[in-house]
Amino acid sequence: RILHGCTGRVIVAGMGKSGHVADKIASTLSSTGTPAFFLHPGEAAHGDLGMVISGDVVLAVSNSGRTRELLDIVPNIKKLGARLVALVGTPDSPLAREAEVALDASVEREACPLNLAPTSSTTAALALGDALAVALMELRQFKADDFARFHPGGLLGDRLLLLTVDEVLITGARFPCVGVGADFAKVVGELADKRQGVTAVVTAEGRLAGVISNGDVLRVLAQKRDTARLSAEAMMNRDPKTIPPGTSAENAVAVMETHNITALVVVDGERRPLGLVHLHDLLGRKTFWQQSEG
Repeated sequence: RILHGCTGRVIVAGMGKSGHVADKIASTLSSTGTPAFFLHPGEAAHGDLGMVISGDVVLAVSNSGRTRELLDIVPNIKKLGARLVALVGTPDSPLAREAEVALDASVEREACPLNLAPTSSTTAALALGDALAVALMELRQFKADDFARFHPGGLLGDRLLLLTVDEVLITGARFPCVGVGADFAKVVGELADKRQGVTAVVTAEGRLAGVISNGDVLRVLAQKRDTARLSAEAMMNRDPKTIPPGTSAENAVAVMETHNITALVVVDGERRPLGLVHLHDLLGRKTFWQQSEG
């Protein structure tokens, strides 16, 4: 709760192997919605304490709880108005006693055969740091799109797809659309002019009534129906698949693949068409293409 209520930044500090753990904890916190950075205690004693301001929370990581470089800066941390939380392997230690809250990351022994090299202790500290990050994610209701916002590059950002259908929406004069009363020639002309493989069919009130695809036209011709008397309403699919604005590209492609279609009409809450999204436009975007290959 101290970390969640922090009005500044979370500053994670540690020396040696605990310093590497602290650096990783700070990185994980930052990428999951909690502004954080690593502070080297030795450098802090020589001016870097200027990074600490009132409202910050300092998370001090030390297996022994007796790290001299950390203990030396504790009084100044408090004078600066920052709160102190300790993550220690020795609950009854000077650092634990100085902290407002001490988190117990103690282990029975190190995995090292000499019981000397930091192994089990660093793993426990890392796990506890990850647990803190996850708990904060839940408290902040941190979502996948929030995570993607902090990861615009690499596989993680690509996989989560910041790209939404709104960014590739076909609108205005490029949007294929006919009225329910349009004749066969009008429908074919719209399909030919807009070249999207499908056209929306709308009512007089501007609401989506259905869609007509190139395949629907071919079926009409194969059935040798009287096209001179055929309206768009008689030809259309009355139950087309649609999606709302803001839908991720990933979800839009999933709908298309599930229903074996290549385009979707995007509609608002009153079924008014906002535009069309085509599979080729989604796959052509770099962010989605890289994710698909990965």
